Formats: sequence, structure tokens, C-alpha cells
Amino acid sequence: MSYPAGYRIEREHPRRRRNGETARLKAIQAAIELFAVGGYGGTSIADVAAKTGLSQSGLLHHFPSKTALLSAVLEHRSKEDADFLFDGEQAPLRWAAFDALVSLVARNSTRPDWVGLFVRLSAEATEPGHPAHQWLLDHYSSLRQWLGEALEDGKTHGDVAQDAPVEAIVNNTIAVLDGMQQQWLCAPGSFSMVAQFRTFIESIKTTWG
Repeated sequence: MSYPAGYRIEREHPRRRRNGETARLKAIQAAIELFAVGGYGGTSIADVAAKTGLSQSGLLHHFPSKTALLSAVLEHRSKEDADFLFDGEQAPLRWAAFDALVSLVARNSTRPDWVGLFVRLSAEATEPGHPAHQWLLDHYSSLRQWLGEALEDGKTHGDVAQDAPVEAIVNNTIAVLDGMQQQWLCAPGSFSMVAQFRTFIESIKTTWG
């Protein structure tokens, strides 16, 4: 039989659930740091378990495979970026979308592990057989769709020139964003990623605004 609302028996102690969630988050953070340096291929479950302070069987209790752990890491990253960019609201459009990317770059410049995670995993995931390949395809597809809609909305409201080449602007913006992150990761502190990306965005606004 099923229990009426409010009378369901909790079979797992709340503290145990909290401890389990804490262990999951610690494992995800450890995996982020290790994937950022060694990539997916160069990181083992044993590496993550040791950094987390769990046994391998303890880690596999939360993530039954390295692929499952990678999926959790990517989901965590996507959610953090979405929460920051959109804050539970509708995605910004027109030039506000590009300004939001500048803010994201500023945030990521304080988190080299996150930059390293994306740069290394995206390089690996260009291979169709990589477990993050579909995630990478979805990442670029959704980013292109958002920025494209932002520019089309700008045309509708008169903020973006009618002859602005939407596809070229979107693809160039993504290329500059990713390329700048890779250069910055190679030589942290050698230049301001935020200042240079902001300069690029301002040049687009001046040309097509």
C-alpha cells in the first residue's frame, strides 16, 4: 500500500543523506581539479578516490563508473554557468547576452580549474567516441542558438544593424572566447582575459550596433 501524504516512512536518515551529498560534491570538486590537469583519459577512479579521501568502493557507491562521474562533473559545470548567466530568469538578449559573457569570463578568470576543465575536456571530446562528445556538441549548439537569438532580437528592436552577419558574429565570438581561454591557461597572468575579451565585444558593438 502507499502512505498518505505526510506519513511516508523515511528509510534513509536525513543526516546520512546530507553526508552522502557532501561526499558527492567533494568527489565532483576533486574530479574537476584532476580532469583540469590530466583530462578524462589521464585520470583514474583511484586518483579521484584518493583526492576525495574515499575508498574506491566508496566512490563507486556514488558514481558507478568514471563515465558517470564525468557526467556529474559536466552537469555541475553547466548548472553553475547557467545559474550565473541567467539567475533563474530568461536568458539576456540583444547586446546584454554578450555583456553576460564578459561577466562569465571575469568569473572564470578567478577559477583556473574550471578553465582547465573546459579546455582539456573539449579538446579530448572532439573525438566521436569520447563520453563527453555529445555534451560538447550540445554546448556549442545551445551557445550558438542563444547568441543568434540575441542578435536577431537586437535587429527587431533596432539595437543591432539589419545587415549584421549573425552567424559570423556568433562563431567568431565563440572562437575568441575559447581561444583566449586556452592562451590564458598556457600562461596565467600574462594578460587580462577579461580586458581583452571586453575589447573584442566592444568592437563588435561599435561595428554592428
